[in-house]
Amino acid sequence: MRTEDILGLPSMPPAAPSYPRGPYRFIDRQHMVIVYESDPEAIRQALPEPLEPLGLGQVCYEWMAMPDSSGFGRYVQCGISIPCRFAGQEASFIAQMYLDNTAPISGGREIWGFPQKHAEATLAVASDTLTGTLVYSGQKVAVGSMAYKHAGMAREEAGAAARLARPRINLKLIPDVDGTPAICQLVAVTFEEVELKGSWSGAGRLDLAAHVNAPLADLPVHRIVEAHHFLADVTLPWGRVVHDYLKD
Repeated sequence: MRTEDILGLPSMPPAAPSYPRGPYRFIDRQHMVIVYESDPEAIRQALPEPLEPLGLGQVCYEWMAMPDSSGFGRYVQCGISIPCRFAGQEASFIAQMYLDNTAPISGGREIWGFPQKHAEATLAVASDTLTGTLVYSGQKVAVGSMAYKHAGMAREEAGAAARLARPRINLKLIPDVDGTPAICQLVAVTFEEVELKGSWSGAGRLDLAAHVNAPLADLPVHRIVEAHHFLADVTLPWGRVVHDYLKD
């Protein structure tokens, strides 16, 4: 390969890149978000400085089903985000994320720093209930459920639009060949070309089990605040570095 060929590759490995060059379009992306109150000290511990908690003591557990995503294919992912503030702007810090598709795991970690690990997530409608599960190494570590489409779009679309418009911030860590940090950044990304197709609220429940390699229960569920279900088309653009720990 010539140098220009190498520099033109979208990702590794050269023989069959794990993912193509973006941006990436998601069609009919389905979300179930369960917002709950947790331990303020655990929230502070999970947030890297200079991010600050909003002071509400709240955490969001979110399942996302992607049936049609350009370059990444079909998959379901889930994980924890923490509402926070950075430089006076509200954002969501992505603390943990789990899915079972190589392309988005590789691309998410390498481009934006999404904290993705391999596990089996599901999101499906069973009778009158929207249910999400997460299995890590054979153990069920998360189960979420929500009454299916109880309150409709006219009432809930503002909340869904605000959630989709909020920047998502990741802690991107990539070591150098000697194990020292080569990249240590906070990376923000905000969805673009958002088309909200439906949004609903209803009663929700969430159960988290302790697991050493999927420590979701380290942010324990004290009280469910709300549950939200929405469907949208979005574009995931390139990210932007908002804090560089090696320079700032």
